[in-house]
Amino acid sequence: MSLTEPVPLTTVRDEGEAEVVCGLLRSSGIECEWTITTQGLAGVVGSGGAREIFVDRADLETAQELLGPER
Repeated sequence: MSLTEPVPLTTVRDEGEAEVVCGLLRSSGIECEWTITTQGLAGVVGSGGAREIFVDRADLETAQELLGPER
C-alpha cells in the first residue's frame, strides 16, 4: 500500500491505537499508513509511543468525518 499524496490525519497514543484507527479507515475504503512520531522516539522501544496516521489528501475530509470531532 502506498499513499499518493499523504497528509497527516491524527496522532494516537501507540501502535495498538494506530492499528484500530487504520482498521476503521480501511473498512471504509480509505487507505492509511502510520509512523512513529518524533515524541514517540524519545527512549521508547517496541509498540509504545505516539504514532501519526496519514491518509491521501483526497480522503482527508472523509477520514476526519469518520473519526469524529475528538480527533
